[in-house]
Amino acid sequence: MSTRDLPDQVGDLPRIGRPATAALLERGVTSLEQVAAMSERQLLALHGVGPRAVRLLREALAEQERDLTE
Repeated sequence: MSTRDLPDQVGDLPRIGRPATAALLERGVTSLEQVAAMSERQLLALHGVGPRAVRLLREALAEQERDLTE
């Protein structure tokens, strides 16, 4: 999937970078609710998702008083 055609932001996901957004979209993840059901390990296993993207996702989840699953 080319990242050039992706929007900067999808659903209520924070801007985590196009490669990370593409990785989530390939898994059908388009919301923070879906991200909250994942673990940090699962996210980092996705090609394009790195520590920065995970940190930004955690921060967005924390604003909703949520976190990733363990």
